[in-house]
Amino acid sequence: MPIELDDLDRRILHELRKDGRASVSAIAALTHISRANAYSRVNRLVESEVIRGFGARIDPVLAGLHSSAYVTLTLEQEVWQDTRARLTAIPEVQHIALVGGDFDAILLVRARDNGDLRRVVLEELQAIPGVRSTKTALIFEDFDTV
Repeated sequence: MPIELDDLDRRILHELRKDGRASVSAIAALTHISRANAYSRVNRLVESEVIRGFGARIDPVLAGLHSSAYVTLTLEQEVWQDTRARLTAIPEVQHIALVGGDFDAILLVRARDNGDLRRVVLEELQAIPGVRSTKTALIFEDFDTV
């Protein structure tokens, strides 16, 4: 059962998106609440899985991933679960979204270079039995908004 988020929860989430390493004391100060309240709120958000984990935001280029693209997929719907499992097993696929519209899914793919990106799209993605077609949009520049 999803929990109800209030403005304070949203402010805490905003601060954690800006800095996932922020201490509970820092979150308390930034949101103008007690440390105990901040600890309780963050713990509640973690236990309810609103917060799924804490991690690092990585610059893909500095990490050696010089070629990125959004790849849209047209899929056979009846094998989505198997297709999703195969997609998540490809290390270069960093995000998957099942969507409505002209295509069924969109992926964020980050690769070492264009040759590696080509391999992922043409040899890995298109080889998955549930994938009917792909379209690739190269990313020239991207940035986080938070």
